[in-house]
Amino acid sequence: MDRAETGRRGEQAAARYYLDRGYTLKTHNYHTRLGELDLVLLSPEGELILCEVKTRSAGALARPAAAVSPAKQARLIRAAQQYLQETGQSDMPVRFDVAEVIPLDTGRWMVHIIKGAFTCD
Repeated sequence: MDRAETGRRGEQAAARYYLDRGYTLKTHNYHTRLGELDLVLLSPEGELILCEVKTRSAGALARPAAAVSPAKQARLIRAAQQYLQETGQSDMPVRFDVAEVIPLDTGRWMVHIIKGAFTCD
């Protein structure tokens, strides 16, 4: 499985994790010239969740979330602002999550969600 396929499957595993907990997937891979939002979900409580998915092999030295640098966070915030404006949801409460996804030898995926990983303050 190449890197792109691993990433796609990791995003699917993260989306499944949220869906199994009652979240609604609004869109995925939302592209703007400012950046991309991997998953946009609505929580059961009505909060908009913008999730950056990072998939790494089990033998990776650093945690997947380490790849979400301050510069990456700034790009995600700008992409989120554009998404919110385009969809008329600027007044919604928003939370930025990071999903760490690691494929296991069993063919399953380990998904760890870091809720509120960063803010746009």
